[in-house]
Amino acid sequence: MKIATYNVNGVNGRLPVLLRWLEDTAPDIVALQELKAPDERFPEAPLANLGYQALWHGQKSWNGVAILSRVGSIHEMRRGLPNDPDPSQSRYLEAAVNGVLVAALYLPNGNPRPGPKFEYKLAWFDRLIDHAAALLASGAPVILLGDFNVMPTEQDVYKPERWQEDALFAPEIRDRYAALLAQGWTDSLRHLHPEETIYTFWDYFRNAWGRNAGLRIDHLLLSPSLAPRLTAAGVDREVRSWEKTSDHAPTWIELADPGRKRAAR
Repeated sequence: MKIATYNVNGVNGRLPVLLRWLEDTAPDIVALQELKAPDERFPEAPLANLGYQALWHGQKSWNGVAILSRVGSIHEMRRGLPNDPDPSQSRYLEAAVNGVLVAALYLPNGNPRPGPKFEYKLAWFDRLIDHAAALLASGAPVILLGDFNVMPTEQDVYKPERWQEDALFAPEIRDRYAALLAQGWTDSLRHLHPEETIYTFWDYFRNAWGRNAGLRIDHLLLSPSLAPRLTAAGVDREVRSWEKTSDHAPTWIELADPGRKRAAR
């Protein structure tokens, strides 16, 4: 089973890119972020034409998350984090799909730092950590995925010295990401590619794509019961080069079927 996350940066404006990528790669389950569309403007029909069911949590002009599936029904479990510090922002969606609990998120950017936006990011991350602990305690097979807006280590950012004051690289945010992993989650990409330079985002400015001046901020975290099924992980970098594309690239993993022995790597 192939599971992907993709910050589309406007689901309607980038719809041709999204549909082309889905048709080319056929992931089984997809988490989308930054829909930037109210619920009534979500493009359900074009996605259905490609065989995808959809569940979405939209918001006019900003934020918004969705879950797509071509491997069975999507059973909504939760819309919004428990005790969300600002429930008006559409940033979290949780559903059971094909035997996996999919927790899709779009963590706040937090800039400028310091300031109220950074304080909101800290508060939201704290709520996420609390809920992630509850998910693990349930024993369910869970994937926590999306745009986390955090580069976990210096390995995950081009020229880290230039990002010391940014909310995506702040010590408080990186510490929270480390605390999340310490609960028992597996960072899929880094687990399979511990030494590689991997980016999932390249800014539109300063020729970041051409210089490969990227960031790794899109993550797929696996609960202990799912981690042994991990067989592959990667980034569809070429999508970032397409016309009118998002500044993110789709990031994905592959899971072996339950009971199937994981292939040696």
